[in-house]
Amino acid sequence: MSGKADPRPGDGSTARTRLDRGRTALGPALELVHTGRAPTRAVLTAELGVTRATAGAVAAELEALGLIRVDARPGAAAGSQGRPSHRLAVAEDGPVALAAQVHADGYRAALVGLGGRIVATTPGCEIIDPDPAKVLASVVTAGAELLRATGRRCVGAGLAVPSAVAEPEGLALNPLHLAWPAGAPVRDIFAEQVRAAGIEGPAFAANDVNLAALAEHRHGAGRGSRDLLCVATGHRGVGGALVLDGRLHRGSSGLALEVGHLTVHPEGRPCHCGSRGCLDVETDPLAFLTEAGREPGPEVSLLQQSIDLVRHHYDDPGVRTAAEALIDRLGLGLAGLVNILNPDRIILGGLHRTLLEADPGRLRAVVADRSLWGQSGGVPILACTLDHNSLVGAAELAWQPVLDDPLGALTDRH
Repeated sequence: MSGKADPRPGDGSTARTRLDRGRTALGPALELVHTGRAPTRAVLTAELGVTRATAGAVAAELEALGLIRVDARPGAAAGSQGRPSHRLAVAEDGPVALAAQVHADGYRAALVGLGGRIVATTPGCEIIDPDPAKVLASVVTAGAELLRATGRRCVGAGLAVPSAVAEPEGLALNPLHLAWPAGAPVRDIFAEQVRAAGIEGPAFAANDVNLAALAEHRHGAGRGSRDLLCVATGHRGVGGALVLDGRLHRGSSGLALEVGHLTVHPEGRPCHCGSRGCLDVETDPLAFLTEAGREPGPEVSLLQQSIDLVRHHYDDPGVRTAAEALIDRLGLGLAGLVNILNPDRIILGGLHRTLLEADPGRLRAVVADRSLWGQSGGVPILACTLDHNSLVGAAELAWQPVLDDPLGALTDRH
């Protein structure tokens, strides 16, 4: 026999062993709380497949890092049996990620905490310079002012842009609606501005609809979906994204799901890609205003003008006819995507969300009629539910290293 005593229940070595075993569970545990899938310690224990003691040690470590809060005095749920479990929630005063979004009608910065909760946001700017460095310097400066005003710790920064972003270089290949040069190195420019502002953590950039889909999958209308298709208009053009098993499907170089160039009206408007009748020019806000015979005004964004027109003037025959035309074209595009991708849920954002809300039966009927799988039962088509979902998704990029390794991400810098 060795001279070393066996650890007894309650002694220090047992506690250390338990915590060491739980280290690898910190990331999965944080993601479960972050996405709302573990509201109590009992659920966390079951989801992680660990003992109650290990789950308790993991929760305590995440609380010590300032990421979650453990309610040690919960009330029992109505009709429940046995001892009530500790409630878990993200820390409301915890760290934040800096999120930035640039689109055809301006830019906005925000601070986003765990759980996808927007802590603070700027009013936004309505002028976009053709030089990406100037725009990104301005949006990062606005974000840095939010950080100073709130005194929050920042884990990193994420940027959403209305362009395909090629990986691994982080190049915006087609920022057509921004008048930026094709292939602009937006991730490097953004990272440089983040460092210059003295903001800690890594910096990322991605397509805005990809990020909207990621945010909706984790915190909004896409929660619980396995194969989620997102299609949205944005301020100009149309984008798409696919989330598979909780991860964005980016393709071999980040360029998957450029759905805006599906042809839905062969004799339609010329598209900047060289074709005609693409979703990009047949179902975006400018297409709707043109179809409805309305001259776009300078007072608010094209997206807001088109949404207001649908919501407040749908009884106008011209507006209704224009909306029905866009719904039919959108339905054709969605049906083709359903045939190829076989998603278990479709979510729509921007003007497409408003068109769905205005006439859900028409859009669902077109998709069901034109898709093979739709005729056998149909795929649910839902509206996005998050405000500023691209901003929330940009923050998810910055939060991901923390979700992967909370202890390493938050302690390596100090």
